Amino acid sequence: MPKDDGEPADGRFARGARRRAEIIEATLAVVTRDGAAGVTHRTVARQAGVATSLSTYYFATLDDLLVAALTSVADDYTAKIRQIIDGGDDRLTGLAALIAESGGPGRERALAERELATLAARRPALRPVARRWRENIAELATTLTDDPVAVTGLVVAADGLCTAVLLDDEPADPDRLRAVLARALGTASC
Repeated sequence: MPKDDGEPADGRFARGARRRAEIIEATLAVVTRDGAAGVTHRTVARQAGVATSLSTYYFATLDDLLVAALTSVADDYTAKIRQIIDGGDDRLTGLAALIAESGGPGRERALAERELATLAARRPALRPVARRWRENIAELATTLTDDPVAVTGLVVAADGLCTAVLLDDEPADPDRLRAVLARALGTASC
C-alpha cells in the first residue's frame, strides 16, 4: 500500500531516486577527472560502484546520462541565480560572488558544467540544458536594464569570466569581477 506521499511502502521509489542521483554524481566525477570524453556507462558505473546494467537501466543512452548530469548542475545554478534575483541585495555583487566561487569551493562542479556545456556544441541533446546558464544570466540582467545589447553584454561577460576563473591559478577577486560585469552593462555604478 502506498504511503500518503505516493511512495511505495517498501521504499523502492526512494532507493531508485537515490541510485539515480548517485549515478549522476558519478558522471560529474568522471567528467571532472577525465573530461566528457571519459564518460561511458562502464566508467560511470565503476565510479558509482554499481553494475553497468544499472547505469543503462536509468539512462538508456550516453546522451541521457550527460543531459541528466548537466541538468543537475544547471538546476543548482538556476537556484543560486534565482536567490540573487529575489534576494534584494546588489545583484551584480551576488553574480560576481557566484562566478568567483567557480574558482574556489565550486570549482569541480563548475569545471564539469563548463566541459558539458562545451560538449553541447557537438551533441544537440545537451544544448537546451547548456543554454540555461545564459538564460538565467539574461533574466538577472533584465532586472537591471531593459537594453537588449546590455543584457547580451552581461551574459557574454559572465560566461567569459567563468572560463577565466577556471583557467586562473589564483582566487578570483569578486570586486574586479563586479566591475567587469557593471562595465558590460554599460555602467560602472550599477
